[in-house]
Amino acid sequence: MRLWQCAFSLAPLLFAACGSEHVLSSAPESLSASRATAVKDDVVAFMRVVAHDVTQDGPAAWRKHFAESPAFFMAAEGHLVFPNSAAATAGIQDLARTIQHIDLQWGDDLRVDALTPNLAVVATSYHEVMLNNTGNRVEAAGFFTGIAEYREGRWQFRNAHWSAAGKPPAVR
Repeated sequence: MRLWQCAFSLAPLLFAACGSEHVLSSAPESLSASRATAVKDDVVAFMRVVAHDVTQDGPAAWRKHFAESPAFFMAAEGHLVFPNSAAATAGIQDLARTIQHIDLQWGDDLRVDALTPNLAVVATSYHEVMLNNTGNRVEAAGFFTGIAEYREGRWQFRNAHWSAAGKPPAVR
């Protein structure tokens, strides 16, 4: 028997022996239709608050909307920008020193997928206009995805990913 055939034939046994209990215990809580709707409504409201706060208070507002948890991370343009909450705090402080104002708008295409009573996937287009301390205006648009988590009495981003719109690379 070839090595790959042997590996495929043993995989189900190894999976069953090593991980089935963990897989079953970490299965998401099922949501009733009414609870899923409530989670979606809460997360839509959270997204509105985020855009409002960032527009009103600038980059410093992000700190209260990013989870202070070892699980937090943020990626942008294919790079891990903030590997954890501490890096996010330092990065936000740097941005607050250089960006004078941000106008953040989420698109009308906001999607929320309630996973559990405390977790939801969010996805939406975005447009932002930033004004830096030297008066230069920078516009950005693209797509945002993240996991919103309800903890300590409020929704926060457990992780986030930004991708700027641009011409896709040619496929050869």
